[in-house]
Amino acid sequence: MRWENLTDESGGHGRTPDGALFGADAVVTRTFDTPEFKGITFHEVRARSILNRVPGASRMPFEWTVNPYRGCSHACVYCFARKTHSYLDLDTGLGFDSQIVVKVNAPEVLRRQLASPRWGGEHVAMGTNVDCYQRAEGRYRLMPGIIDALTERANPFSILTKGTLILRDLDQLVRAAEVTDVGISVSVGFTDAALWRTVEPGTPAPERRLDVVRTLGEHGIGCAVLMAPVIPFLSDQPAQLRDTVRAIAESGATSVTPLVLHLRPGAREWFMSWLAEHHPHLVTRYQRLYAGGSYAPTWYQRRVTRQVHELAREYGIGPTRAGATRRIRPARSDERPAEPEPTQLTLM
Repeated sequence: MRWENLTDESGGHGRTPDGALFGADAVVTRTFDTPEFKGITFHEVRARSILNRVPGASRMPFEWTVNPYRGCSHACVYCFARKTHSYLDLDTGLGFDSQIVVKVNAPEVLRRQLASPRWGGEHVAMGTNVDCYQRAEGRYRLMPGIIDALTERANPFSILTKGTLILRDLDQLVRAAEVTDVGISVSVGFTDAALWRTVEPGTPAPERRLDVVRTLGEHGIGCAVLMAPVIPFLSDQPAQLRDTVRAIAESGATSVTPLVLHLRPGAREWFMSWLAEHHPHLVTRYQRLYAGGSYAPTWYQRRVTRQVHELAREYGIGPTRAGATRRIRPARSDERPAEPEPTQLTLM
């Protein structure tokens, strides 16, 4: 694996852009003989930088991210981040699902970078590459230290997750929201159990994720839902969209924003292999729909978005304005209640 030659081409904050992200002498490979980690190998590294600048050409509505893990045991067949494993000479298919890179010093590196005079306190997004609350987090417990580091500096941040493990850190999130702006979003693209078992086999069930939305709301933390991905011909029928939006509304989500499946190189090959095995009759239709590149045609995306927004209005929730930051700081007893603001959604 190319540990020493892997560089942060975007020029991470507080370091030179041509330095290796971590050195080969700092890599420790482990396996654990427990059912939840069966077949998974962990590569523990000591990162030299943890704040990552988002490329200027990105569609993301934020500039900085923190990703304590590479690879993801959620094993979502469509995950766009699969391509990143090729940078380490790791397989983007099963290797992405089972070879997990863990930046074991992420909290301490983040604390140091946030303390730099050059850091301006910009919003930091998490869960935008792979899930920071995947199963590995249950063992390595990196997120509590990361949240504490951001809270100490009153640095605004957001988290996007499919993991129920975020509830472990509920008290810390509430404390963070007392001093800064915090946005929480949960990804639920559909509620079809049969589809979930094959396309997102390592994730908690959709209803468990919606329980997270419900629990956060009960503790005063409004939670948005990124309805992603909407999978063409498999989860995009009107009845399916209605069932999903209804369940999202019943969970108390503050907003719902749909995102149609996109198939970038790396993810595209793996997804199409899965499609050929489970739904061979759809292969030709996908080849036509995605003939123009990684994204479905604009007309198709607009149709899905319109349907979801209409259903959201029917059920009393709405879309999120791109780039807006949601404030969930609890009001003090001497403050007037603030008007609700839109929620920032990060993209998978």
